[in-house]
Amino acid sequence: MRIGSFVLAAQFPGQGQGEALHRAVRSAEVAEEAGLDAVWLAEHHFVPYGTCPSAVTLAALLLGRTRRIRVGTAVSVLPNVHPVALGEQAALLHVTSGGRFMLGVGRGGPWVDLEVFGSGLEAYEKGFPESLDLLVRWLREPSVSSAGERFSFREVPVVPRPSEDLTGAEGPEVVVACTSPASVRLAAERGLSMLLGMHVGDEEKAEMVALWRTHATAAGRSSEEIAGAAHVSAGIAQIADRRTDAVETLVKAMPGWLKQGLEAHVTVDGRARAMRDPLAYTELLCGLHPVGTPQLCADRLAATSERTGITRFALLVEGSGDLAATEENVRRLGAEVLPRLR
Repeated sequence: MRIGSFVLAAQFPGQGQGEALHRAVRSAEVAEEAGLDAVWLAEHHFVPYGTCPSAVTLAALLLGRTRRIRVGTAVSVLPNVHPVALGEQAALLHVTSGGRFMLGVGRGGPWVDLEVFGSGLEAYEKGFPESLDLLVRWLREPSVSSAGERFSFREVPVVPRPSEDLTGAEGPEVVVACTSPASVRLAAERGLSMLLGMHVGDEEKAEMVALWRTHATAAGRSSEEIAGAAHVSAGIAQIADRRTDAVETLVKAMPGWLKQGLEAHVTVDGRARAMRDPLAYTELLCGLHPVGTPQLCADRLAATSERTGITRFALLVEGSGDLAATEENVRRLGAEVLPRLR
């Protein structure tokens, strides 16, 4: 089982953006010190829900500041960028970090980002498969051309080639954020592992893993490839000597952040959208994920892994909104929870 932190660089009420980003960087550094396996970095635009607009840029900084831990994006929003540009950045980080970089990609949402970056609503609604395929080809082939609906260009060499990594790895791992049966099928047909959201419980995650296996088998993926898929479960972790204290910490801090962060999202076309109740959502997360004593947290992670077959976790550790409390939370995760799992 591999445990990583999930970093949003969340801006809590009364905080500045610099404070949120400093906490994000520091929590990642502490994650390596605490023995965690990975740090996963979120990406958001124009909202205080998360103040990191480029997960791949922040990943570059953290790869330079660390020596052991793996660093991944969760996720780079593919409709907002050219897949070749993202592929070049991913290849560069893969080679220069000795294979420690992981590229998580997702479709994002129908947000105003699509207007600002000029990609348009069609890139979100229809263009994701083409972008994903072009990105994966860039990371696996020595030269690439394209004749798709969105991207058309002559054959060009891939520089740097991910295979030039001295570890002998094929290239950076690509993980796909999946929130629907269609995205599960998309990932499965390409043999790409899934990143499943923190709002989803064990039963639904187990169903998505089973659906992935069904589609992967139908697409002709080998039994070894299917068995070796390492899906990632996103969640939240808050550790305390008593479960009531851990829950109280999150219930005091998270609803204010969720309210201001989720309300700030603007759709590109004015479509109506429903927003979760911030307090109810916080309470839901506390029930689904490792929130409580170290033993409870270890048991919760083990139960999720047993029920779903998922062996990798990306856990939000900054739910208190406080730097010192976040550092302590990460250290306790490494010192008191990981030994119970290993």
